Amino acid sequence: MKFHDLLIMSINNLRRRKLRTVLTVLGVVIGTASIVVMVSLGIGLNELTTEQIASYGSLTTIEVYSESRWGYDSSSKTEPNYINDDVIKQLQKLPHVKGVSPVLSVSVLMRQGVYQGYGELYGVNHMFMEEIPLGEGEIPSPKDTEMQMVVGNMVLTRFSNMKTGKGYWEEVPDIDFMNKPMYIIYDTDAYYASQNPSGEGNQVKAPKKYIVKTAGLVEGTLEDWNNYSYQIYVDVDLLEEQLRRVFKKKVIPGQPTNKKGKALPYLVYDSAQVFVEDMEYVTQVQKEISDMGYEAQSNMEWLEQSRKQSQMVQTVLGGIGAVSLFVAAIGIANTMMMSIYERTKEIGVMKVLGCDMGNIRDMFLLESGFIGFLGGIAGILLSFIISVVINKFAGGQALTGMEGDLSRIPLWLDLAALGFAIFVGMAAGFLPATRAMKLSPLAAIRNE
Repeated sequence: MKFHDLLIMSINNLRRRKLRTVLTVLGVVIGTASIVVMVSLGIGLNELTTEQIASYGSLTTIEVYSESRWGYDSSSKTEPNYINDDVIKQLQKLPHVKGVSPVLSVSVLMRQGVYQGYGELYGVNHMFMEEIPLGEGEIPSPKDTEMQMVVGNMVLTRFSNMKTGKGYWEEVPDIDFMNKPMYIIYDTDAYYASQNPSGEGNQVKAPKKYIVKTAGLVEGTLEDWNNYSYQIYVDVDLLEEQLRRVFKKKVIPGQPTNKKGKALPYLVYDSAQVFVEDMEYVTQVQKEISDMGYEAQSNMEWLEQSRKQSQMVQTVLGGIGAVSLFVAAIGIANTMMMSIYERTKEIGVMKVLGCDMGNIRDMFLLESGFIGFLGGIAGILLSFIISVVINKFAGGQALTGMEGDLSRIPLWLDLAALGFAIFVGMAAGFLPATRAMKLSPLAAIRNE
């Protein structure tokens, strides 16, 4: 008997018992929808967490620090493992590293009109700046010979009115980074000494102010925090040149000194930013950096912990949905067993007429599989409706504080749910189908 004929017979048999078929399919619908919705919640929670962590900074970057940066320990017999240009070159040679940016910071005083504020200039290279999400302007070109700033979206909160003394919490500073010049004072110690002379003959000359233009602003409002919100980024090479011109032979503020308290012959970076080719290599590269004796941190550490928690939640939610489908499988098995009892004589006649045993088994398997198919299709449609309702009334904003859909149903989940529903249907009908195949022809014909 051909497959097409078996399929037609199976569908006709299900149509003859419409109410029983509908009730059995309904069980599969509820089970399939439960699995899809529960798993979609786990997927949505995992993706929302990933998006949240990614909003704080790139998932393919590693921050490298050195404890020696904060001062030379004279009692130590080993040389300080400062991060300098030689270390940057070593980091660039590591496998799966596509680039490294040094990070050099210096505290400065900023002025525009009647407003004054404190800031941190961070010298980085062009690759680092390309990772910064801009809301206005552009990233300075690496070919520029004049230093330009990329200003964080919350830097404005560090300014106050010099006349009234009111800070951001009382008065929003009227500062235009993009269109008005910003005056920068690098030598803050000299500035305060000039403002507060200790006596005659000790008058300190006020340090020079430098005009620095703004090339771009980090995206976001004054309330949207991210890893770049409070920083001001400039080209690291131009910043080094500027600091050497300003301080000349003096120790640059924030730079470590040798045992005699004198400036080192090279600049020491606060940290380094290592850019990895892909997320899957971040953990490996991070371990190699740690083995070099440096502290290494990345957002992947948070992400992996969050993923483990999300996987546990997803497993629990999927298990709850699977219980519903298991109950539906019992209903399918019950329906098929009842169908065999009602069609015992029909089975006997088919055997007497010479119908192949395998065809009888396949007919009942097709019936149970078709029940799973119908229930799977309807269950997927129902899961989409439930997902829309969940996202509308209880989205990611309510649970995680981030905007986005909490329930997310990818295509592979639909296909997997449909395949699982068909498999469960056929598995539930296997024993009844085997029993029908083994039924004695004479006993089946005599059955009333």
